Amino acid sequence: MKSKSSRLIRHDICRQELIEFGAKVMDVSEIMTYVAFEFAETTIAYIYSLTPEDEFHFERAKPYVMDIGIYQTENEIVDIIKNDIKQFKNAMQSSHFKQFIEIDRTIAETVRNFEDLYLYYNIDEPELAKIVAEVRRLKDEIFAVKDTSERVYFASEPQSFKE
Repeated sequence: MKSKSSRLIRHDICRQELIEFGAKVMDVSEIMTYVAFEFAETTIAYIYSLTPEDEFHFERAKPYVMDIGIYQTENEIVDIIKNDIKQFKNAMQSSHFKQFIEIDRTIAETVRNFEDLYLYYNIDEPELAKIVAEVRRLKDEIFAVKDTSERVYFASEPQSFKE
């Protein structure tokens, strides 16, 4: 009888923990895992995969695509998913939730549009400067809205506002 490697044992433990938390977990391959949660009309899904450097690349796949990062252990990913799901459940209570998701999707599409712009076209300096200014203005607006809005989630700190 073949014994399982410690990594596979840890993977089984993490899978079980996610299932107990309410996820549907599917191993896409030996090194890639898909994790999904269904809430009313919303699917929240993640993909993580083992890299050649023996780290985990982690991203949210639904309701919009977002690279979350590189992590050393699967346990870190499980903890992040649990917190993320709690945050989404909290955000779903807002009457603006569908609008928030649509804005996120549009921003993700805009990132792709911008990438296509510079990969396929020669952009002159004045046009690039306009885009830089507009992106800075949007980012400043997000920070300004944060500063005037009531905080509603306290179990973790927002990482992107630590600039």
